[in-house]
Amino acid sequence: MDFKGTTAVITGASSGIGLAYAHEFSKRGANLVLVARRIDSLNKIAADIKAESNVSVTTVALDLSTLDAGQKLMDELGRQKLQADILINNAGFGTNARVAKEDRKKIQQEIVLNVATLVDLSAAVLPGMLSRDFGVIVNIGSTASFQPVPGMAVYAATKAFVRSFTEALWGETVGTNVRVLTVNPGATATEFFDEGFKVSPASGLAPVSDVVKATFKALDSKSSKPSIIVGAQNSFMAKATRLLPQAAVIKVAGKMFLHD
Repeated sequence: MDFKGTTAVITGASSGIGLAYAHEFSKRGANLVLVARRIDSLNKIAADIKAESNVSVTTVALDLSTLDAGQKLMDELGRQKLQADILINNAGFGTNARVAKEDRKKIQQEIVLNVATLVDLSAAVLPGMLSRDFGVIVNIGSTASFQPVPGMAVYAATKAFVRSFTEALWGETVGTNVRVLTVNPGATATEFFDEGFKVSPASGLAPVSDVVKATFKALDSKSSKPSIIVGAQNSFMAKATRLLPQAAVIKVAGKMFLHD
């Protein structure tokens, strides 16, 4: 796809996968709207990108884990007369504990950020994309979406929602020039495992570049896919869960992520 002169709105853009998307879209000539809580980090990233690419970069400091966050972001885009040609719903976080021991306020924020804000922003930008007959919505799922995961039950459930919602959205846009894609990474080297996780995956962490490369390979393809899994091993494991007894799959997942 040709992204030159378009505007890409990227949430969770201050680090990890979101930051990698920002650099790749800027290399392809897209102007950026970078959204995250940490304005100092965003402004530094904006300065770095402007120094290496001839694109405009707008930074928006916003906590997306509140129910009105989507509207606040859309209001800010309207105030600055910016339209979202591309939306990368990357912001999200996970918790690693038994539900009985979870902080209820924190898991509520997790559900709002991972689900409610993602849906709200997708619904907000889609009408304009359809009227212009051009647009891209990329929602970041996870290989955790393919099975229930004791020890991170809420996170896995939110990502199952993301995958189902985004694949349905793909079905609603078939026949248009609006591309909708769920990207399902496995364990990736980001801040994700630094915040609230007491275990790390035995298979190690893949680089964020794998996620970005897989995304653009899908977007550059002439055939539109509703969903991709990043990494051959992750793809095999995700598909294998559908063939094995459900109880066994849940027990194996629990052994990986239950830590007490």
